[in-house]
Amino acid sequence: MLLASAFCYCHEMGIYDFYQREPRISESTENDSATTEIIASSSAFQLEVREEMAVRKSAVTSAVVEDNILEILSPKPEHGVADPVAALQLIREDLGDCTRCKLHKQGRKQIVFGVGNPRAELMFVGEGPGADEDTQGEPFVGRAGQLLNNMIRAMGLRREDVYIANIVKCRPPGNRQPERDECETCSPFLMRQIATVKPKAIVALGATASKNLLAVNAPMSELRGRWYDFKPAGSDPLWTGARLAVTYHPAFLLRDPRQKAEAWKDLQMVMSYLGIVPPKKTAE
Repeated sequence: MLLASAFCYCHEMGIYDFYQREPRISESTENDSATTEIIASSSAFQLEVREEMAVRKSAVTSAVVEDNILEILSPKPEHGVADPVAALQLIREDLGDCTRCKLHKQGRKQIVFGVGNPRAELMFVGEGPGADEDTQGEPFVGRAGQLLNNMIRAMGLRREDVYIANIVKCRPPGNRQPERDECETCSPFLMRQIATVKPKAIVALGATASKNLLAVNAPMSELRGRWYDFKPAGSDPLWTGARLAVTYHPAFLLRDPRQKAEAWKDLQMVMSYLGIVPPKKTAE
């Protein structure tokens, strides 16, 4: 009983491993039987404890796996809907008059969902709505939107040919940068939009969009000028996914027009991938 109590005390203290000191030559051999009994009890106790810990660990792991499976297998309203127009409408209805993050009570007028061709090969993703977007309910309709329209036309496309959305769908107060929890709450709806449209290429406009889509924290200088494979979790397995490129946000280009040439290089990379030939400039 005393030995068992000692082991229980050690167990409660977080001690599970016990070691035997080798007997000295001068020690009497009559203690061998007692030593053998201690070793046997120690080994049995350690085995019992480790088996119990293994069972508990297995139970916890199973619970976590089961939770993840339930989350992954949880059907979305748009799953199985072949028509992207109808699927996007279902996502919008699921979003509802969203109150999932604090932006809904910080002055937003309405949710800015997304606009454009539901079967677009090219998708632009920005940061979040501004004042004009919050008023009209459509992304990129202010000064930055006018510049984006010009960029799209320079590529030989129309606004109606592409799909445009943002990381967050409610205007942050004072046009501040969306906070991490706001992005994490809202971005799953964007991922569902991307999975529905199935674009061939995505252009992330600015640092906030780039870092949230790519889940990396790197400067624009390191993110630009290369392609990234992108496919939201739970997408149609028959869809191979999109390629994602990074460029400057039009609002940044309005503040620093010198970077427009760099942004055009990024768009040229996108055009080359999509096989788009820009229109020739007419002589004045």
